[in-house]
Amino acid sequence: MTRIYAILAATVAVGGLAAAWYTTQQQTTELFANCRTSSIAGGAGAIGGPFELVNAKGEQVTDTDVITEPTLIYFGYTFCPDVCPLDTARNAEAVDLLADQGVSTTPVFISIDPERDTPEVVGDFAYNLHEKMVGLTGSPEQVKAASQAYKTFYQKQDGDPEYYLVNHSTYTYLVLPEHGFVEFFKRDETAEKMAERVSCFVESA
Repeated sequence: MTRIYAILAATVAVGGLAAAWYTTQQQTTELFANCRTSSIAGGAGAIGGPFELVNAKGEQVTDTDVITEPTLIYFGYTFCPDVCPLDTARNAEAVDLLADQGVSTTPVFISIDPERDTPEVVGDFAYNLHEKMVGLTGSPEQVKAASQAYKTFYQKQDGDPEYYLVNHSTYTYLVLPEHGFVEFFKRDETAEKMAERVSCFVESA
């Protein structure tokens, strides 16, 4: 009988955790209902989570070290010939527009090309785009784990071993310290529209 009671107790505990998670997701969805313009498969809780990467100083950092205020996260690589520079420049512009409104945000660039993007390289790339931008890289395993957490895609193309390209997804993710991931932005979103929507999320939080 003791074993049966233990199984029942464990079942109740798991059920309670599941119910608590569902309740939290519902509250988050309702909290930002007026700000969200996109549908997220599986809910916002399906995207994001802990990561451990390396910053420009070569230090191991976690998501809690990096995400200390509203944060715009982008996965790309510094050798990208066109998409990444344009997207990250747009993100940097949105950060400045938000600053003019009194909303402080942090732009983050996570490399999906750790073979070439050393801490120094990714740090210089990020700083040249915006003085607040945080550049992160890491081991292939660390980068893969972060990418999987945010449901991003990347694939190294065949060709020159030094000047290869990398196919990758191009979403920018808005993450709030207290709520985690709350929204994503596509490439066609302007800096002005991004700033407007980020402001809505911040004010509603």
